[in-house]
Amino acid sequence: MARPLPFKISVISTVLFVICTNYVYCNNGRRVGDVMDTEFSGFSVPLEHSFEVDDIAKFRVRGALVLKPGREPSVSLTQSQLSEEDRTKLKEVAAVDGLYRIQVPRVFLQADRQTERQIEGYLTAFVRACAMVESHLSDVISLHTDVSGYVIGVSIVTLPGACRGTEVEDEVDLEVFNTTLSVMAPVNAPGPDTALYLQRMEQETEKKGKNPQEQKSFFAKYWYLILGGAIFLMVTNSAQPPAGGGREQS
Repeated sequence: MARPLPFKISVISTVLFVICTNYVYCNNGRRVGDVMDTEFSGFSVPLEHSFEVDDIAKFRVRGALVLKPGREPSVSLTQSQLSEEDRTKLKEVAAVDGLYRIQVPRVFLQADRQTERQIEGYLTAFVRACAMVESHLSDVISLHTDVSGYVIGVSIVTLPGACRGTEVEDEVDLEVFNTTLSVMAPVNAPGPDTALYLQRMEQETEKKGKNPQEQKSFFAKYWYLILGGAIFLMVTNSAQPPAGGGREQS
């Protein structure tokens, strides 16, 4: 009979225990679409990353997006350090111009709404691994949401963002992530200023009322020119001899 896996971890793994117990789910083989456990709901969701020399994504936990409910819900980020093995691996991927990927699950950022929807897949973004190395793990992660606070996109950039071929010899510079997290909610486009438009229309109407001449039609303004032109054309046509009428007969 197989022994059940222990749920809690010893004190020496306190950091890992905190991250795992606060997740909406942990990386424990749970499939996409599984309902989130009640005891995990409303705390945090995992941020995962992958960087492989063969460019086949194998995501593992990088940190946690901590959801803080309230009148104005907020999101913060907790992250663990890169192990020596991961630091070496990241430099190897950078050397072959490989990719560094991150992924987050599609969830609501409001903790009290997590139970309203199941996890419906993941959102993925990437940068060049050499940019992560040369920036000393300094990146900006943006979560893009719809009007209801549901995450519909994720993006990542590094600071600086270009790969210049700079050597990073001290692997200590690749231990700790220096991450800026931002949430990009949709912004309503500015509507037309109806009041200002109506005010200008009233001003134009008043101006025309003071100048009746501007309200006259084209014919009313220039009737004398039109009449003079018509008379000139009539006189000119009557003065021309008919075709062939000027030859004398022998």
